[in-house]
Formats: sequence, C-alpha cells, structure tokens
Amino acid sequence: MPIVLALASSLVWGVADFMGGFYTRRAPLAAVTVVSQGAGLVALLMWLAARGFHVGWSSFAFGLIGGIGGAIGLSAFYKAMAVGTMSIVSPVTACGAIVPFGLALARGERPSVWAVGGAVVALAGAVLASAAEGRASSDRRLGAILAVCAAVAIGLFAYFLGLGGKHGDPFAALLGARVASLSLLVVGALVLRAPVAPRRELLPAIAVVGLLDSAANALFVFASRGGYLSVVSVLASLYPVVTLLAAYVFLSERITRVQRGGVALALAGVCVVAAAT
Repeated sequence: MPIVLALASSLVWGVADFMGGFYTRRAPLAAVTVVSQGAGLVALLMWLAARGFHVGWSSFAFGLIGGIGGAIGLSAFYKAMAVGTMSIVSPVTACGAIVPFGLALARGERPSVWAVGGAVVALAGAVLASAAEGRASSDRRLGAILAVCAAVAIGLFAYFLGLGGKHGDPFAALLGARVASLSLLVVGALVLRAPVAPRRELLPAIAVVGLLDSAANALFVFASRGGYLSVVSVLASLYPVVTLLAAYVFLSERITRVQRGGVALALAGVCVVAAAT
C-alpha cells in the first residue's frame, strides 16, 4: 500500500505541476501560487473541522519546517524555468529526491538492497525523462543555481512532511506545511508588490491546482507513514514523468528518444521496488 500511495502522489503532483505551469503562462506567478495554496488550505481546514480539529503540535512543527522549504522550492523552480535552460533546470530539480532519500538512510532506515537499487534506477529515469531540449536564456548560470536551490528546498519539504506524518498526526503535518508555505508566499508577494489576483475566469482552474497539490501531499504523508521514507520519497518524485506525458497529450510537445528511455527506466525501477518490498 505505501508503494501505491507514493505512486498515486507522484501522479497527482505531476498533474498539478502541469496545470500550474500551464496557468502560470496566463496569470502572474504570485497569483497562481497564492490562490492555489489558499484553496488547498481552505479544503484542509474544512476536513480538519469535520474530524474535530485535533492537531498534533509536534507534527504541525515538522510541517511548518517543510512548508518553508516547499514555498522556497516552488518559487525557485518557476524562476529557474523562466531565466534558465530547461534541459538543466528540470533534471536538476528532479534530483531533489536525493535529499529525503539520503537523510532517511542516515537516520537508520534500512530497506533491502533491491529496494534501494530500484529507487535509484527510478530516480535516474525521472531525471532523464524530465530532460528537454535547451532554449535561449538570459542567464543560464542563475537558472542552474536556482534549480539547485529548488531541488534542496523541495527535498527538505518532502523529508519533513513525511517525518511529521510518520511520527505523529498526518493532518497536522499537512496543516503546518500549508500554513507556512502560504504565509511565506503572501509575504513575498507583498514585499515584491506582485499581483495576487488572477482573472476571474481562471480562478476555478487555479483553485483545482491547489486541491490537487493538497491531495498529493496527503497521499505522500500516508505513504511515508506506512513505508520507508527513503523509498517512498523517490517513488513520489516521479512526477516529472507525468508532467512530460501530460504535455505530450494535451500540448502536443515532442518527446525525445532520451525522454522515452527515461520513462522506461523509471517504470523498470518502480517494478523492482514493488517486487522487493
């Protein structure tokens, strides 16, 4: 079940990323991030209210730390895509799974050798699948630096979110992450005086992005609760494959031979993990 939940989270995250990138072309970045994160917070508060609003504060604290990383990682990723070279930014950011993978192993997790090997193969496949043709950039070096920042921040987000769910209340961890990320994004938008109101006709779709993101976070937390965080974090990081396929289906973007090989490699790695777990 943890494997199924982790793969489901990567599927939903991939769809959310595709939609977020799509609507960022039609609305300011701050508007997309703030509105989507706000919609996710409202949905989470409604769910918590229905179950009595019991919050485990230790898990909430882990979520807060993760949420800071999530907000920084999301902002750095989109900025890197805007100023950098896609063939560098996307694969580097996909490597963010190395952070929770390494931290979980360092804290004593000991999955089987086959599970670790399959996870590494799956991660390599995701990196290859996310590689695309380069495009012109005003500052490739800045894009590469931002991509590294995004990878580390998103990796820390996944680690602390999973840790909060694994050792406490999953919903408290989700709430902490959402509160921190939304607060940081709002403060950033106010400091930069960035517009946070998209066109009215885009509001429902952008809200759906936030709901999907929250659903993916929840799936990841429950996957981490029942399985090895080191393995689960890698399987959940396969979302670039989903985003790639969505762009191919809905935007008719070309898939290179390297990307096809990456998809096949990622699926092979998943099969090895499933067989070894």
